[in-house]
Order: sequence, then C-alpha cells, then structure tokens
Amino acid sequence: MIHHDTPPRASAAKPAPDCTLVIFGVTGDLTHRLLMPALYNLARWNLLPERFAIVGVGRSEMGADDLRDDLTRTMEGFVTDKGGEFSADSLDREAWARVVGRLDYLAGDVEDPATYQELSRRIGASREAQAAGGNVLFYLAVAARFFGPVVKWLGEAGLTREGEGAWRRVIIEKPFGHDLPSARALNRDVLAVLREDQVFRIDHFLGKETVQNIMAFRFGNGLFEPLWNRDRIDHVQITVAETVGVEKRGSFYDATGAMRDMVPNHLFQLFTMTAMEPPISFEADAVRDKKEEVLMAVHQLSEDAAAHQAVRAQYAAGTVRGQPVRSYRDEPDVDPGSQTETYVALRLTIDNWRWAGVPFYLRTGKAMTRRDTEIAIQFKQAPLALFRGTAVEACIPNWLVLQIQPDEGISLQFGAKVPGTEVRLGAVNMDFLYKDYFQIQPSTGYETLIYDAMIGDATLFQRADNIEAGWRAVQPVLDAWSDGRAPMAAYPAGSAGPKEADDLLARDGRAWRPL
Repeated sequence: MIHHDTPPRASAAKPAPDCTLVIFGVTGDLTHRLLMPALYNLARWNLLPERFAIVGVGRSEMGADDLRDDLTRTMEGFVTDKGGEFSADSLDREAWARVVGRLDYLAGDVEDPATYQELSRRIGASREAQAAGGNVLFYLAVAARFFGPVVKWLGEAGLTREGEGAWRRVIIEKPFGHDLPSARALNRDVLAVLREDQVFRIDHFLGKETVQNIMAFRFGNGLFEPLWNRDRIDHVQITVAETVGVEKRGSFYDATGAMRDMVPNHLFQLFTMTAMEPPISFEADAVRDKKEEVLMAVHQLSEDAAAHQAVRAQYAAGTVRGQPVRSYRDEPDVDPGSQTETYVALRLTIDNWRWAGVPFYLRTGKAMTRRDTEIAIQFKQAPLALFRGTAVEACIPNWLVLQIQPDEGISLQFGAKVPGTEVRLGAVNMDFLYKDYFQIQPSTGYETLIYDAMIGDATLFQRADNIEAGWRAVQPVLDAWSDGRAPMAAYPAGSAGPKEADDLLARDGRAWRPL
C-alpha cells in the first residue's frame, strides 16, 4: 500500500532534467497499467522534471480530455482493485494532476509520415506551453513489429537530431527480436538512425529493487563472494513461475511463446547478475561488459544436444488457486493445434574458471501452482565421515535463496542438531524479508528505468551486444524446436511443471526445489 512519505531514493536524487516524454501506444494496456502509475510515483517522489510535457500517440480517435479521463479512471481503479501489479490506498490528486495535466494527445498511424510531421509540431507546442526545453524521450510502447519503422520515421522527420545541448533518446520495449537474425537486423536498423548511447532497451525486471540488490548482496559483503564459485557451489536454480495463463494476450503469446517472452531477457538478467564477475564500478558499460562475458561463455549447444538440455511444454486443463483453468489450446486467439510453449526448462553451463562444471537450471511457466521468482544456490555438501555411527544418513543441503517476488527477501538453509540424546540433523532457515527492514512502496518497476533514461544512466538497460549474446545462447534450442527434434510435453494447470523437466535434473542426480 502507498505511504505518502518520501522514499529513501528521493532524498538523494534530484529531479530529472526538463524534457518532453513522447509515448507511442499511449492508449494501450502497458501505458495504463504500468507507465502512468510509474510517472505518478515519480511525481509523488519529486523526481519528475520541474518543466515537463507528455505527448501521447495512439490510433484511437479521441481528444486529449477523453484520454485524460480514461487514464484517471484507471488510476482510480488501482485504489479499489488490489489484484494488479500496482495498487494504492488512495490517489494523491495533486501528484496525479502534475502528470495528467501535462498530457497532450495525437491520434495517428505510426506508419504514416504525416504523423511525425504533426508530432514535431506538437512537441514544439508542448515544449513552449510547459517550458520543457529541447530534450525529448521517446517511449515505444507498441507492438515489436513497429520498433524499426518508428525509429526510421523519427529519424527521417529529424526528431532524433540533437543540438544546442539537448538530447534525444528512445526507450524500446521487449521482445527485441524473435531470434538471433531478427535481433541483429533490428539493431542494424536502430543504430542506422541512433547512436548506442541514445538507445535504451528496457527490461522492467531490472527496475525491481530486489533484482538490483543481487549485485549489492554479492559485491557489498565480504562473506559471500569468496564462496561464489565452482569450489563451493553445487548448482544454481533460477525460477520465474506465474499462476496466470495467457489471459487476453492469446494472439501475441501464440506468436511468441515462453522462450522468446522470458528467457533472453528476464531469466538471463537474473542469470548474468548471479554469474557475472565483479565490475570495477556501477558505471553502465562496466556492468554490461561483465554481463556480456557471462553470455559469451555459455557453453554453445549443438541442435542435437539442445533437444536434450531443454524442455518445452504447454499447460493442459487444471485448477489454479481453486479456479478452473482451460487448456492453453482452448484459450481465446490461440491456434487449436498450437506448438507454442508456455513452459521452458533449460540446463546451461558456463565455460570459465569461476563456473566450469556448475550447472545452471532455468525454468519459467504460466498457469503454475504458485507465483514465484527466485534464485536458489545449493552449496556442496559437507563430508559425512564425522557422522558415522549416528542416525545421520545425509548432511542437510545448504541453500541460499534470493527471493525476487512475491515475498522479497533472502534465506539461508543449514543443518542443526535436533534436540535429544541421539545425533540427528534438521534443516533450519535464517530469513530476511525486505518489508521487515525497509519501507516498501508499491511500484511497477518502471519508475527507476524511466528516471534513469531521463538522466542518461544506461546501467539497467541492455546494450546491442548483450541482446545478441542472449539470443545466441538460445538459438540452438529454437532451431532444434523448429526442426521438431523436441516433443511438446504437457502439464496440468496448477502444477509445478511437466515430468520431463524433473527428468532434466534427475539425470544429474538433482531435483527442483518445490514451488
């Protein structure tokens, strides 16, 4: 729930520089659910520019007042509906007015050159009305097929041209490409118009405080980093499980699937932050260089090997949290014969000195038994010789778990003697929850990212080579699946995933942590 106190970040941070924010796709779901609540929070935290304008571009024929009213109804709904990604006890009307009152709207087709000529005029008018200066941040909250064309038309209209000390930047949503060749082609198209430092490829996972804390936890504590290697770690499990199915996104999801939607971005962000070497600073390129090194060191699978090291599956009919869920192929706008996966499990290894021989198991799925995002690190077990002649048959495995959501925190499992006359070991946990130590405020994860784009800090955004390295790591799997080398498994909605994913670990003598 929202508390109207100034968060810790705001006490040290200054408002972003004066600018105009242009949102392509302003009438869409992303803007309503995530971007406008993020701008509202930035207004509450006094981090928006003092002189700030918003120009929204959409296809709907409506006026600016109609859009403002529509967005206000959505924000008011967050007060009564507590089930979404953002909720609030009340709406700070003054903060909201500082956002919605600066909004202009342009109805137009993003593939029509006339739209960009009118946009140029609107940016000038809004800049003059709000005294917002010459800086412009373009946000592409549109379907992925429009990323390249929108950047091209922005360039041809002269809207990306910088001068007189003003900057022009573009935020591009995911998915950035649908495979390695398309990602390379999109990078070529974008970088033909913009410099790399003008491009901010966004992954909202990196806006979450608990994800950013992975690096602080690893590199800010002398206790853990000396143990963070193949000598002490047995294996790593990274899980992103969702209870929701495809909901109203059937047409998008059926053309995308769990692999493309989640692995090269969300899961690989957690993967690289866990496995990266210490950067020399938190400067953008220093961090991104270390992430790329991890992806470049991933052992490249052949297509035949990929078919055995990756599992794909679809959810069948079942029950999630007491509610019946139809099978994926029966969802609206999904092909009844679809071969699109809603679940992926991967086994990856890293060919470097720190991680050689340590498997990383990644899994993500929809319509699963529980919502859970975590990084679980199992340390190698202690020798059992000391316990010969006792009731102890095996030492308790030591797990360090970084819980990203829903209950953000860190836990450490270790063995302790069970009270009594005989020697027996029991598993105990030391738990830390963020909400017990810090003031946690509802956010969408976009607040930090929008603010960082405004101030030009690219640390939490992906670079062109990072994007391509991620696709390169999964391309053999995509190729194997397109050739039909891996069958499509099934799992009941409300379960922990398919048996084939259990087998992936069982071959190594390991098992998934229970969801």
